[in-house]
Amino acid sequence: MSFKAQESLSEQIAQHLARQIIRGEMLAGDRIQELRIAGELEVSRGSVREALLILERRHLIDILPRRGAVVKDMSEAHVRSLYELAQVLLGLVVRKAIKVMAEDDMDPFILSIQQLQHCADERDMDGFFEQSFRFLELAYPFSRNPFVEDIMANLQPAIQRAYYMALHLDPDECKECLSFFKAIIETIFRRDVRSALEIIREFAEHQSSLVQESIVRARQIEAAWGARRKK
Repeated sequence: MSFKAQESLSEQIAQHLARQIIRGEMLAGDRIQELRIAGELEVSRGSVREALLILERRHLIDILPRRGAVVKDMSEAHVRSLYELAQVLLGLVVRKAIKVMAEDDMDPFILSIQQLQHCADERDMDGFFEQSFRFLELAYPFSRNPFVEDIMANLQPAIQRAYYMALHLDPDECKECLSFFKAIIETIFRRDVRSALEIIREFAEHQSSLVQESIVRARQIEAAWGARRKK
């Protein structure tokens, strides 16, 4: 694969690698070798190095002394902290949106809900995943706060990684997510801040627990296999 620079070659490389991490094609602890990536993508090592710095800022990798870049671990504490912060930031965005959104501003959100419903009906998980974050990206500018928008942009890939996992853990999770997006739109339409914040809290806690439980089960299975090998 080869890339041609449009706005930023490093950004394109970062997005390419981020997709692999988010979708579990690269796992926690996997090393990301600059030379191999540069060869595969036909880009310079300097561009790859810049892309890795972007991924570190977006909480998908760690750059460690003597080890280089490795895919960030998804521990229970990591997931819990991620959803706690996402809850606070999304609450801030929605609280401000309720104050400033005009009726015409609702149209793109209603269209997004319709697209989410279509993906859910067709069991198009990839489409549902992508549309979920288009919905959220519609909301971010209503914070009227460039610092919040910047934080959300950098945090979003880590949220996408956990969200992608959640969607594939439980066949009913798609319905839970769709209900969440519909409920948020309804509370914005009603200008109901208290209900909106409660809906966000409940959803964040639900999905955080779902992902954490999966991590615990995976660790238990790995430990069981390790014990069998020793025998």
